[in-house]
Amino acid sequence: MLAAVVGSASESALWLRYPAISPDGQTVVFSYRGDLWTVPVAGGTAAPLTVHEAYDFAPAWSPDGTTIAFASDRYGDFDVFTIPAAGGDATRLTFHSASDVPTSFTPDGKAVLFSSARLDAASSVQFPTAAQPELYRVALTGGMPALVLTTPAMYAAFDRAGARLAYSDQKGYEMEWRKHDNSSFARDVWLWDVKANRHTRLTEFGWDDRQPVWSPDERSLYYLSERSGSFNVWRLDLADPAHPVQITAHTVHPVRFLSISRNGDLCYTWDGEIWVRPAGASESRKLAVRVATDRRHAGVERLDVADQITEFAPSPDGKEIAFVARGEVFVTSTEHGDTRRITNTPEQERSVSFSPDGKSLLYAGERDGSWNIYRTDRTDPAEPAFFNATALKESVVVATPAEEFQPAFSPDGKEVAYLEERTTLKVINLATGTTRTVLPGDLNYSYSDGDQWYEWSPDGRSFAVQFLSPGRWSTEVGIIPASGQGALVNISRSGYEDERPRWFGKGEILLWATDRHGARTHSGWGRESDVYAAFLTQKAWDRFRLDEAAFDQLRDREKEAEKAKAKDEKADKPEDKTPKLAEPVAFELANLKDRTVRLSMHSADLAAAELTPDRETLVYLASFEKGYDLWKYSPRSKEIKLVAKLDAKPPADMRLDKEGKKAFVLAGGRMMTVDLESGKTSPVKVSAKMYLDAAAERAYLFEHAWRQTLKKFYLESMHGVDWAGMKNAYARFLPHIDNNQDFAELISELQGELNASHTGGRFRPERPDGDATAALGFFPDPAHTGAGVRILEIVEGAPLQKAGTKIKSGTVIEAIDGQPIAAGANWYPLLNQKAGVPVRLALSDPATKARWEETVKPISWGEQGRLLYQRWVRSRRAEVERLSGGRLGYAHIRGMNDGAYREIFEEIFGQEVGKEAIVLDTRFNGGGNLVEPLTVLLSGEVYYRAVPRGRQIGVEPGQRWTKPSIVVMNEGNYSDAHCFPTAYKSLRLGETVGMQVPGTCTSVWWERLQDRTLTFGIPMVGYIGPDGRLTENQHLDPDYVVDNDPALEATGRDQQLEKAVEVLLAKLPKK
Repeated sequence: MLAAVVGSASESALWLRYPAISPDGQTVVFSYRGDLWTVPVAGGTAAPLTVHEAYDFAPAWSPDGTTIAFASDRYGDFDVFTIPAAGGDATRLTFHSASDVPTSFTPDGKAVLFSSARLDAASSVQFPTAAQPELYRVALTGGMPALVLTTPAMYAAFDRAGARLAYSDQKGYEMEWRKHDNSSFARDVWLWDVKANRHTRLTEFGWDDRQPVWSPDERSLYYLSERSGSFNVWRLDLADPAHPVQITAHTVHPVRFLSISRNGDLCYTWDGEIWVRPAGASESRKLAVRVATDRRHAGVERLDVADQITEFAPSPDGKEIAFVARGEVFVTSTEHGDTRRITNTPEQERSVSFSPDGKSLLYAGERDGSWNIYRTDRTDPAEPAFFNATALKESVVVATPAEEFQPAFSPDGKEVAYLEERTTLKVINLATGTTRTVLPGDLNYSYSDGDQWYEWSPDGRSFAVQFLSPGRWSTEVGIIPASGQGALVNISRSGYEDERPRWFGKGEILLWATDRHGARTHSGWGRESDVYAAFLTQKAWDRFRLDEAAFDQLRDREKEAEKAKAKDEKADKPEDKTPKLAEPVAFELANLKDRTVRLSMHSADLAAAELTPDRETLVYLASFEKGYDLWKYSPRSKEIKLVAKLDAKPPADMRLDKEGKKAFVLAGGRMMTVDLESGKTSPVKVSAKMYLDAAAERAYLFEHAWRQTLKKFYLESMHGVDWAGMKNAYARFLPHIDNNQDFAELISELQGELNASHTGGRFRPERPDGDATAALGFFPDPAHTGAGVRILEIVEGAPLQKAGTKIKSGTVIEAIDGQPIAAGANWYPLLNQKAGVPVRLALSDPATKARWEETVKPISWGEQGRLLYQRWVRSRRAEVERLSGGRLGYAHIRGMNDGAYREIFEEIFGQEVGKEAIVLDTRFNGGGNLVEPLTVLLSGEVYYRAVPRGRQIGVEPGQRWTKPSIVVMNEGNYSDAHCFPTAYKSLRLGETVGMQVPGTCTSVWWERLQDRTLTFGIPMVGYIGPDGRLTENQHLDPDYVVDNDPALEATGRDQQLEKAVEVLLAKLPKK
């Protein structure tokens, strides 16, 4: 592994990104390893332009070639900076916690154009979302950025006169680096005539066109297009845009990052390297770029991962805890905190547990191209514990080309159970090496790793398992013989979600979680659960049903019998500490339903539950508000008690010690113990320090992401992509990547080859010290040029809207916390880190000349976004009311989740129940899981009228919409928001208006990696519609195609909504 990732600084540099050629065509600036570099256009040794721990990218040259603008996350999110092209100090130009990315300079070179999702114009009816950024300009001298376009204009560049702006659109949520997309989301090249305020689409639908640059004579545009199958450079004549000409002919991999010099030299990247095509040349040439400098990041760094614990397992004697943090196995002393790192690999280990005698550790590791099962044993008898042992030996238990993980020792330690290829339960005999299948893999489906469950019975004769209900994506709980010879017995038989069965007592009680009683969300997520118990023998059931007096008598007799047995065993022979199987339990399954009970008192969001060894107390982690707390409940006495208020955040888990007096709890990445009697909590002292070879880890994470995608992608054909070949093509860049931003882009480019939704790497750094711009909840007046900032409109529910205030539209904010706002000054820094903190505003009314001060408490920018969404919905509802003369109702479906459903229900049957029909707006709905309840809601047909004494008071169905409806949709519908209108049309519930919805109807797993700042997605479940076709990449065309004009949208017209009202009104009786 190490040999694959250690590169030499003298080698040619690869993974060169974001190149920009200078106006004179002599120099190329580019991003490499998070810094900006420059290299002569002839190639050679590159020189660093920026040297900073932050990530710097997206360079743009000023027209005179003296200054370079770029984006850097030095203060959290990306801001615009400039730096002299000859080198020097960088100057910060923007001061907002939104991500600001420069695209070009204004023609006079005095300002920088950049995209940022901050605040749309007050007049705009565009949906307020970060997926639709605005275009701004900021002067090189600083000051408040000015809005250029409220509608998205990516890669924007003016002509030399500043009369026309070429740009790419941004229509929705799809990943930037996806390839071969032919949906309506695929970008197009546009031209904005500034004086006429006219936007013209220059390219056609059907492929992605982006990043236009002006030709020297400004009669044509060069741009990147997938028109030929893969991204290449194309040229279109502005006088004849329908007949573009292909310039480059690269294959397989995409051309990226196009720029042009003053005389027409083109510059771009292909396959991780920079290419230049001189003006008039028929071929491009590759720049040989070398980087002769030391790397910025240390090869190995020391980390403390004590707060990154993802799982744990107490030892049989309770004196040690094994846990996994950052993908490595550790063991710590529960009393002293001494900690030993057991594994030391770049790869991930998980599913750790102790052997029954406590002398061995068992775990899975993803090594050598597969998940395998390993064990580590203490080899020095003089060392009684792992946490300070020095003699440890790791050995392989199972290692085949198949995936094997989630292992567990049998109760006597002689066998190991594990999952093969995620769903097949198998057992290996450690003495003979023979394996047997216990539960076939076709009885389960693994959506996310770790979602399967099984447990050995105490006598080692059976397994408790969960399995798929036949024909339904739902789980039941059952028992199956460990021999692999018997039949699976369904224990739960509920039809609800039953999962995670566990044995208690000597194996005569089976516990599991079920959602058959708790509150269930409409979307199927976030349901409440209970603990159910099946008593597998009549004796166990009879014991459970005893009243307290009879039970006390029984317990006294049991204690006396245990004392006598212990005395006899001690007299017979010395104590034998060899693990033994429990006495066999003969299951009495007849009439088991009569011996199955709800053990918990109330439903809750459960993280874990166990019975104490005496089988008398249920201890569980449950969340009723905020995080998880520890509770205990006695089913016999009906007494319930909150043991400890923990407010535990995921990952959360709990295990009891062998006496049932103490709980080990995992809460938000840290461990603690809780005394079940007193409720006293004590942190488990952990010293989990490790040396991390970041390059080796990234190489493993790349391999992991590639293999996970191979194993779990919804089609085994991988969309026809040579997935092994793509792995090799992209793995060669790993030695040149030393940061997670570049690594996430590498994963995105790799997965982007699949042309699939729900893919790509994401980097989400934790920056508690980063900027966080607070909001006051108003639209500034762009016409105001004096000192301060004049309020154009106050958003309903904003901090400026409070009882007794004199603040209104037209009020000028002259100062914030005593800091005056000069004319044109950037006042965002005055609200940095001020959310929830009272600030004092100096205010004035230009009409009355009055001046006063008020104190307000700003909100976060995200909270302001919620208020802006509500404002948008109110405006759309008012527009439907106006256009329909009050006949039609309106509801926007913001997401496919429980909260959105409840909002829709409230709006339809609360606000709009008296309307004749309903307009359902799904634009920019990002998905979830709501198709079934939503289509049922809209499919009502009246079969009864409720008529007491001749008066109709209602109809049945009363919980379903029985009147006409129409759906508005667009390119921003994603995932389940593609599934819904597809089902809506298939069921003939109504018609659709708007733009084509991209075919993204799949179910995704976003896996968080051992480096918790990184995630990536895999579309794992495809859906086949009534036409027999998979919905992925099967785009949905509306019945009425309407593309909102950007200029009209910016000034308040919503042509899609207008058409929806027109169509729906035509279906109603005329009035």
